[in-house]
Amino acid sequence: MSGKNGLSYADAGVDIDAGNALVERIKPAAAATKRPGVMDGLGGFGALFDLKAAGYTDPVLVAATDGVGTKLKIAIDTGVMQTVGIDLVAMCVNDLVCQGAEPLFFLDYFATGKLEIEAAATVIEGIAAGCKQAGAALVGGETAEMPGMYHGGDFDLAGFAVGAMERGVSLPADVAAGDVLLGLASNGVHSNGYSLVRKIVEQSGLGWGADCPFGDGSLGQALLAPTRIYVQSSLAAFRAGGVHALAHITGGGLTENLPRALPAGLGAEIDLGAWTLPPVFAWLATEGGLAEAEMLKTFNSGIGMIAIVSADRADKIAEILRQSGEDVIEIGKVVAGEGIAYQGRLL
Repeated sequence: MSGKNGLSYADAGVDIDAGNALVERIKPAAAATKRPGVMDGLGGFGALFDLKAAGYTDPVLVAATDGVGTKLKIAIDTGVMQTVGIDLVAMCVNDLVCQGAEPLFFLDYFATGKLEIEAAATVIEGIAAGCKQAGAALVGGETAEMPGMYHGGDFDLAGFAVGAMERGVSLPADVAAGDVLLGLASNGVHSNGYSLVRKIVEQSGLGWGADCPFGDGSLGQALLAPTRIYVQSSLAAFRAGGVHALAHITGGGLTENLPRALPAGLGAEIDLGAWTLPPVFAWLATEGGLAEAEMLKTFNSGIGMIAIVSADRADKIAEILRQSGEDVIEIGKVVAGEGIAYQGRLL
């Protein structure tokens, strides 16, 4: 058979050898996340996981998927790739734990126009680091090289996490008026609201390499601070008893995420004066001229997770969370009614 030009897949812009080289590069990072239940490593058509070996007798599976959003654009523009993988894991596993589930394993999807092994490996090694923090195994994923779809070093990420809990043990449960809201401090903007962040930075006239106006290092590096992973601390508190619900504060901020953990007929009162707005949010609010209501429904505003706990267990649970490394602030309580009532001022 004779062809006109003798074309190969590489001529079309897809380098299979680079993909294979990437898999070999990331195998040690993935292997370091192995946990009880993992039955096979990278390279197969699918990943096997033994729930009995993970310690479950009558498990219910819980799944979550998410991405990093336009925070990726800052990573691409700055070349700082080390932390967006942690963001990807955090956005998935923090949601799982809000159901009362322990994250078990994770898969990623990395898509780009032209595969750059070093950059891709750095991102995936960050994913492995996030998995270790969460206690989840990185069991597989997909690297898609799609010339013509992505340009100039652009890439996209998606993550998929699966967790488990014993049947009949889930959150939210038994939320009642009088329950205490314990806020767990965030690590910055996390991974939501970055289209607005980028708009504010553009309006400020600053570049990503400019000195950070609210902290150390460059502006780009400061805004790439990775999303905090609350899994181990939240599970420790939940297993100690008295945690009725957890709310991961992502897109929609406090205003829209906390009600997701409250049953019908119950709302919440939050004291905005209970914590100090972190400098990054104060700068964004000032530079962007943002109203307080806009801040509260767009950003986490310094609170990345809320634990709704029994009032008589609040002090004990707060201590467990602090021992797990969290900065814990009592920010309010559950009340009869609907929605969130804010007291005091954030800005």
